[in-house]
Amino acid sequence: MTLKFHNTLSRRLEEFAPLEPGVVRMYTCGPTVYDFAHLGNFRTYMFEDLLRRWLKWRGYRVVQVMNLTDVDDKTIRGALAAGVSLDAYTAPYIEAFFEDIDALRIERAEHYPRATRHVAEMVALIARLEANGHTYEAGGSIYYRIGTFPGYGKLSGMDIAALKPGARVDVDEYEKEEARDFALWKAPREGEPTWPSPWGPGRPGWHIECSAMSTKYLGETFDLHTGGVDNIFPHHENEIAQSEGASGKPFVRYWLHAAHLVVEGRKMAKSLGNFFTLRDLLAKGYEPVALRYLLLATHYRQQLNMTWEGLGAAAEAVTRLQDFYRRAREYAGAGDDDFGPALARAREGFERGLDEDLGIAEALAALFELVTAGNRAMDAGELSAAGARELVATLESFDRVLDVLTPGGGALDAAVERLIAAREEARRAKDFARADAIRGELEAQGIILEDTAGGVRWKRKLVR
Repeated sequence: MTLKFHNTLSRRLEEFAPLEPGVVRMYTCGPTVYDFAHLGNFRTYMFEDLLRRWLKWRGYRVVQVMNLTDVDDKTIRGALAAGVSLDAYTAPYIEAFFEDIDALRIERAEHYPRATRHVAEMVALIARLEANGHTYEAGGSIYYRIGTFPGYGKLSGMDIAALKPGARVDVDEYEKEEARDFALWKAPREGEPTWPSPWGPGRPGWHIECSAMSTKYLGETFDLHTGGVDNIFPHHENEIAQSEGASGKPFVRYWLHAAHLVVEGRKMAKSLGNFFTLRDLLAKGYEPVALRYLLLATHYRQQLNMTWEGLGAAAEAVTRLQDFYRRAREYAGAGDDDFGPALARAREGFERGLDEDLGIAEALAALFELVTAGNRAMDAGELSAAGARELVATLESFDRVLDVLTPGGGALDAAVERLIAAREEARRAKDFARADAIRGELEAQGIILEDTAGGVRWKRKLVR
């Protein structure tokens, strides 16, 4: 089978081949740490986790870089409003981000560079652009003159023919369908943090951050760059102009972008009351693994419509998979069916689906066909012991990509696990009052315990 991805740059499906055989270098746009990340962010991070895991499953070594934007318009506004330093303001949101991705079982990247720790690299990159004739100064700030880069617009399809000479923008993020010269280095403003540079004190623009950090850790040309579709213009377009304008080399070979997440068919917005962080949904009693499944189960280039019904269906799907995995591990039958053909069909469907631009629907269909066939064989007592072992091994192989077969996990569950362990210790010591008190404490937090022959299981009570 051949691994293929839809490349935003070429607008077509392409066979994937990394620059260095066996190694994939990948940059993923990370969070701006001015607040808790929301579900739309995690939709993109989950697609990137699937991509990373599938590349590893296919035998590649992955070197992934995800930036942490801790200096931009938003973080500076938040720090000034709170009356604290930039580091003090962003620190709790950085910690929360890692707690959230751990809860969702998103594998950690190899590098998480912070923008504030890489300003020297940004200054050096701007100096290269200046030497190559791509910049100009205005009002103490340094701008990129996009008219000097003939390839501008090749990622987004943006037409710059109508660009007015001298039209420029100072804000880090802009949504208008209008190409403009953008700030690389911003002149100092009262109360804002500054860094030294050849152009005087100031601070970097948002776009230069990713160009500087990606090339530092991955080289001037690397394999994969990902993000949400909202990053295509202007952010990724500007990254290309900066990086290629400095190096004269192709920046990224494959660009992959995830479509938006909407809630009940509407764009997520605080004004509509449908804006959710991961923590909001955990507080309502939803399991992180069910949220993981929900975010994984729709193809990354298809808009994901999160509904309460869909979230409930995701929880049911996860329960079915976990119950089947547990049953297969505990199976004690002595049939004569080695289950080979069913396992081969499942592996072929799983691989074929994910090899074709991460076709998750076909991969999950192959998995659930295996669940149906496996339950039927176990119900009839036809599955052999060897077949059961191969079935378990196949499920565990798939789960290296999906990571949904085991309950619990994640930093946000650690406190619950500690309380459950304390309750078990109290029960062994026959301190039943203490054990009951802990159960009551957990119930107050919306945690329901189930004492079974296989041990204690827990789940969150749903709150709607």
